[in-house]
Amino acid sequence: MAIDQEREDLIAMLAEQRELFKITVRGLDDEQARKRTTASELTLGGLLHHLNSCERHWIKVIVERDEHAELDVTTFGGEYEMAPGETVEELLAAWDEAAAATAELIRTVDSLDTSIPTPTNPWVEGRIWQSVRTTFLHVFREIAHHSGHADIIREELDGQNSTYSRVS
Repeated sequence: MAIDQEREDLIAMLAEQRELFKITVRGLDDEQARKRTTASELTLGGLLHHLNSCERHWIKVIVERDEHAELDVTTFGGEYEMAPGETVEELLAAWDEAAAATAELIRTVDSLDTSIPTPTNPWVEGRIWQSVRTTFLHVFREIAHHSGHADIIREELDGQNSTYSRVS
């Protein structure tokens, strides 16, 4: 089977963006990961929890292709929170598992061009159909978006971020 360069590029870009986020949380203990450092409610552990959840959600959407799926916003209560029993180490390991599942799906999905239904939600009227490619790019955008948040939170915590903590 020939290598599909677009798929491999997508896998590499997602991995690189995840790595930048992981650099930002490197060396944190669980207490630091739960600490608010800005006016926002966001914490590094909460962002890690969300990115793990987000990636798993979109894998499910791609695999199931459920034309009747609805986003249940009542489940969002702890979406951006590191639960009391969660640890940074466990969340990172779970995210690694999700990343491996994403890479496998990118390599094996029928086509990146296939149009799939996304769950309906309260902020968009009707159901949106988008390509599998766009769905994976959405995951990339989520990681990139929250990596910026993570850098600011980490800088306020101890002066580190994905740039400065690379050498530590």
